[in-house]
Amino acid sequence: MELYSFTFLAVLAIASAVGMILTRNTVNSALLLVLNLLSVAGLYLVLQAQFLALIQVLVYAGAIMVLFLFVIMLLNLDEEESFFDKIRVKYIVAFLLGVVIFGQILYSLGGITDLLPEISEEMEFAGTVEALGDVLYTDFLFAFEMTAILLTAAVVGAIMIAQYKKTDKGDS
Repeated sequence: MELYSFTFLAVLAIASAVGMILTRNTVNSALLLVLNLLSVAGLYLVLQAQFLALIQVLVYAGAIMVLFLFVIMLLNLDEEESFFDKIRVKYIVAFLLGVVIFGQILYSLGGITDLLPEISEEMEFAGTVEALGDVLYTDFLFAFEMTAILLTAAVVGAIMIAQYKKTDKGDS
């Protein structure tokens, strides 16, 4: 099952990246980039790196893509065709069948040649949130606290600069 999931997500990531490059519509390109980022997050989940998958979805597919789409929508003034008007059902079915057949080929090759190595017991918890938290709050606690203080000072400084410019403009 893991091989099928990995193959499907890998083909989806590659297909969405190629589609993102080949499409002329900027909104469709951004949506295909979101699909690519989500498929990469799925690959992280298959590889048992839950924290990376969560950060991938929250930071990249969530926050940054909202900003990209906001800017694209502001700059894109002319009307273009909807992405869903262009898609035909036969292309979707053909793509899904191609993914299934490609997965079957990879599965049969992996079973014959022992292509996929087994994961050692030491690496089972390498990408989990618990393992990351354990290392972060024990070995790197000082660096974590210094980063938190630095970011807090940067936010306070940005607020003070914004208030200074606001009151400075009011005096003019």
